[in-house]
Amino acid sequence: MRSFKFSSFQYIIFTLLIAALSGCSGNNKSGNDDKAADTPAVAAAKAVKAGNIKNILFFGTSLTAGLGVDPDEAFPALIQHKADSLKLPYKIINAGLSGETSADGKSRIDWLLRQPVAIFVLELGANDGLRGIPVQETAVNLQAIIDKVKKKYPDAKLVLAGMQMPPSMGEKYTVPFRELFPALAKKNKMAFIPFLLKGVGGMPKLIQEDGLHPTAKGHQILAQNVWEVLQPLL
Repeated sequence: MRSFKFSSFQYIIFTLLIAALSGCSGNNKSGNDDKAADTPAVAAAKAVKAGNIKNILFFGTSLTAGLGVDPDEAFPALIQHKADSLKLPYKIINAGLSGETSADGKSRIDWLLRQPVAIFVLELGANDGLRGIPVQETAVNLQAIIDKVKKKYPDAKLVLAGMQMPPSMGEKYTVPFRELFPALAKKNKMAFIPFLLKGVGGMPKLIQEDGLHPTAKGHQILAQNVWEVLQPLL
């Protein structure tokens, strides 16, 4: 008798068929019972098959990248954990880059928009502020990034993270810098995080030795700041 070997594709189909048949066994009384019996793995598989997994793109600086902490401790990864725990069909893409300015981001965004984006979270401007780049220049660059996202994915939901500079930089700079973020959010009808570093900035126990970047515990607070605004969009 000639032996039969499964190809990789056939093996996957066979495995899914066995899982489906196993799920059908028992005394289900209604279609609602079938849905209730889905395990998280089965639910996730159905979401993938139906094309329901949506991307959330976090586009930002070293704050988003999680400089100085493990990747799983950065706030975008913590947001992924929250979504997973609630069985929400979203995939977080962490596109944070240390040292990124708004001008750098404007040059980089096109490459990242090659993949579908359902929700776009923009966290840029902090490095502009630390370098004293004119506020109007930062505003123009951020608007250009927002425009590119809108053009490529007009149905994408947009979120903007607000940032502030320390008082030592003087009110002449810090006030208009702080105000540019809510103005941009309002202009573009974006969900708005008033201050990403709320509860962390100025707290030595939550900031690394460089005096700028959050510790792992600080990122937990950042994640909460983001989640409060992001969750209603999911």
